[in-house]
Amino acid sequence: MASTAHTLRFMLDGEPVCMQEPVPTTTVLDYLRDTGRRGTKEGCAEGDCGACTVVLGELDSAANRITYRAVNSCIRFLPTLDGKELITVESLQQPSGELHPVQQSMVDNHASQCGFCTPGFVMSLFALYLNRTQAQRQTIVEALAGNLCRCTGYRPIIDAGKRQWGYPTPARWSREQSQCAAHLSSLASLARDSGSAQSLNYPGYRAPRSLDELSDALAAQPDSVLLAGGTDIGLWFTKQLRELPSLVYLGDVPELSLIDARANELWIGAAVTLADAWPALTRRFPGLEEQANRFASPPIRNSATLCGNLANGSPIGDSIPAMLALGAELELRRGALVRRVPLGDFYLGYMKNALRKGEFVSAVAIPLPTDGDILASYKVSKRIDQDISAVCATFCIRVAGERVSSARLAFGGLAGIASRAPQAERALIDHGWNSTGIDASIAALAADFQPLSDLRASSAYRLRAAGNLLRRCFLESEHRPIAIRTHDALQGAAT
Repeated sequence: MASTAHTLRFMLDGEPVCMQEPVPTTTVLDYLRDTGRRGTKEGCAEGDCGACTVVLGELDSAANRITYRAVNSCIRFLPTLDGKELITVESLQQPSGELHPVQQSMVDNHASQCGFCTPGFVMSLFALYLNRTQAQRQTIVEALAGNLCRCTGYRPIIDAGKRQWGYPTPARWSREQSQCAAHLSSLASLARDSGSAQSLNYPGYRAPRSLDELSDALAAQPDSVLLAGGTDIGLWFTKQLRELPSLVYLGDVPELSLIDARANELWIGAAVTLADAWPALTRRFPGLEEQANRFASPPIRNSATLCGNLANGSPIGDSIPAMLALGAELELRRGALVRRVPLGDFYLGYMKNALRKGEFVSAVAIPLPTDGDILASYKVSKRIDQDISAVCATFCIRVAGERVSSARLAFGGLAGIASRAPQAERALIDHGWNSTGIDASIAALAADFQPLSDLRASSAYRLRAAGNLLRRCFLESEHRPIAIRTHDALQGAAT
């Protein structure tokens, strides 16, 4: 059963599934329901409600283990499963017919009423079950941030999550069995086929295996759409009903999945998921922790990429203000030519950027922190978790006493593109890190932005909230340290 360039192969219930040239925009959810697996539900079709949650297993050859993560199947295109393992709520049935501990705990704790959302909750908790031996309440709450329930209420569901490890070890899908040698070998053999020199390539879809092959694919078809996590492009198909051009998938290019801590910068490849990128960032920039915790939900972060959010350029892309404030640069490639563009110069207008024909974002490079800089990042939205920002802001300010030698004040949600506030920055440098400087900087925001009004917030509210976030940063810096720690200090602490 050797893989060919036209054959998608993935594992389901311990057996390889082979499909010849599936329609590239077939979602995993539609595939499951069309083949009789209707336990996985469709709610929003945009990755918001979590009713469609499944778990993907991906072989980490270097660590000799399988990484399991919950993802939204409603916006995940089927060909991206190539070489991976798909686990659905039906997969959890035990040989004896008994329920899996995650399911039994839901039953015993009365954690389901109508049941529509239950499979999604089960799968999010199942991913947690495989990755941990126990979890505190807050960890369970965070794992369920992408699952919505309308009738049961969250308390019994959280109780079920806390108690799921207290049941006898299941015969199928225990933590140990999921990483056993036989299981690893089965997925390894499938992954080797999928990871051979022959990439998955058929009309409408191509998954290059190297940067050179990716460059060649875009040179040959420059109007192709680059697909990474699909958390944005998936909605083009499911909600906007667009006819998509050829898709070129980044997830199988090993170089783009790397995070490289270099001498003076953190380099994050274009295929690195937010689930991996945010921890690398917050280890070096603790001031981004609020942003990381509130950026989408775990299933979205497990698919979406940092560079995808930056390349998309949405004014409500919450990572953009953070990267602007940190002085990030995008690495762009076309053929063998590579250039660096400061992130602030990349955005030319609403949903317009500086990419040339056939060029793509290969990475983002973030300068390593300077000891003592003040860094703070905030988000204002109607919900705490998984909501669109009315205002998002990140501030990076270099202060000695009250003297401000540099200031990067970046905002999202105020204009057609996320951007820095040059007038407010100048006012802060001129007047200093004190009440007078903060007042002057807040007043100058009106010269930098003319915010829009929409259902999320009015123009006046946005402008006032933006100023209040800067004041909050100042007040917090007076009462508790929010300065960046140096890379060396972090490494020492880790050691």
